[in-house]
Amino acid sequence: MTRDDIFARLKDILASEFEIDSDVIKPEAKLYEELDLDSIDAVDLIVKMKEHIPGKIDPALFKTARTVQDVVELLYPLVQAAP
Repeated sequence: MTRDDIFARLKDILASEFEIDSDVIKPEAKLYEELDLDSIDAVDLIVKMKEHIPGKIDPALFKTARTVQDVVELLYPLVQAAP
């Protein structure tokens, strides 16, 4: 799975599960300020991504994520480490 694949999945989840307009979901979009997510939404997003990412996702990693691209960059090594 490439970074673009991860972004596409994130975008799909944000649009369908969180009812965010897909036009505003861009790599540089700020999760909290622009996409209006809160900390519970962030945990829900991680849970939804677990369906697509092999292995365990540590929610603590995401405390530093501020943009959609930050989430992509945090998930990408997990995808690459999977067999």
